[in-house]
Amino acid sequence: MQPADTGASVTTPDAPATAPTTLTADDRHRPGQRAFRRANLALFAAGVATFVLLYSTQGLLPILSADLDLTPGQASWTASAATLGLALGLLPASALSDRYGRTAVMTASTLAASAFALALPFAPDLTTLVVLRVLQGAVLAGLPATAMAYLAEEVHPSALPSAMGLYVAGNSIGGMGGRLLSGWTAAGLGWRWGLAASAVLALLATLAFRLLIPAARHFTPAPVDARALTRTVGRHLRNPLLLRLYLLGMLFMAVFGAVYNTVGYRLIAAPFHLPESIAASIFVVYLVGTGTSAAAGRLVGRLGRRGALYVSIGVTAAGLLLSLAESLTCALLGLVLITAGFFAGHATASSSVGRTATEGRAQASALYLIAYYLGNSLGGTLGADAYHATGWPGAATVGLTAMALAAAVTLYATRQAHTTARRSSQPGRLSAR
Repeated sequence: MQPADTGASVTTPDAPATAPTTLTADDRHRPGQRAFRRANLALFAAGVATFVLLYSTQGLLPILSADLDLTPGQASWTASAATLGLALGLLPASALSDRYGRTAVMTASTLAASAFALALPFAPDLTTLVVLRVLQGAVLAGLPATAMAYLAEEVHPSALPSAMGLYVAGNSIGGMGGRLLSGWTAAGLGWRWGLAASAVLALLATLAFRLLIPAARHFTPAPVDARALTRTVGRHLRNPLLLRLYLLGMLFMAVFGAVYNTVGYRLIAAPFHLPESIAASIFVVYLVGTGTSAAAGRLVGRLGRRGALYVSIGVTAAGLLLSLAESLTCALLGLVLITAGFFAGHATASSSVGRTATEGRAQASALYLIAYYLGNSLGGTLGADAYHATGWPGAATVGLTAMALAAAVTLYATRQAHTTARRSSQPGRLSAR
């Protein structure tokens, strides 16, 4: 699901970093081997740690607002700051992993982020909390920037899909678990204890990762070629199709940030008046994304990429409209549809990036993740400000605007494809005459 909350392979440049040393692909870890099980469990634990840390404050935003006298927009910065820092740190972290190794960067990244997590409960004010979250996100970038590159290098190609799937599952469980744990703990003991609980869970997952991860055998250190990296990134940013995919990832994630940064506020307010502990449990809906991410591949196979995007946009927009009703049932069903549509759209757009890029696929994926997490920061902040100004209709309007833009981008791509198809078929018709 990168899921939604998921990482992607990000290396610079591709060939030197992935070339094996004296081993061949046949020597890579396979199912049934102890090293394969250890690698799978290690990356699962790393995924849990990453997304527990990244989203630890999202489940307690209403409690932060009440305790520190913050507006939803101000409190949302504690969530948006981490994803902003992560976006800024992705390319530098990937370069460090090419130079110093995958396991070294992943270990340093999660340990440093856990150290920041342990400091968060002692933050005296919002400014300190936001600064710490930006730094935490930046150092955390080393894991999503490196994890899939490690798996691609160390796991036999035939077993790679299952290994990737378990890593993404760790992302999903960590994203949900971090929100639930911090929200439930904060509801009873306050937001500082909620952050402390998340920090302890992330630290335990980090230690499990370090104890389990097999040593890299297929990694070859490579000097970082800044000029080659700049050229590759520049080519990707001049590719119209890639730019559209990056924009779609940003727009889908803007909806997700706007909705999940504000849904807790809505559920504890009139007319629902749910207890904070129950409102925090809403993140269980996050599991819907596990199924829709997997189904996205079948949807693309049946309808094509643009057809799958239209369906995802439609489902998300329908969920936003349904959530406007003053009914708890409609609000929850709307959230299910929003979550399902988001994950299907994100899975479709992100998987298309690797197929579209003919070179520098790692950098193409990195740029997608940067746009994706910037969308989370932007949507989360705008949605929270809109909620503070006009209530849930404001947050829903931010999401509907993003989906309208996504539909326009997809429609433009459809018209471009039809125009290209007509032009390519024209010489054939003329010669037939």
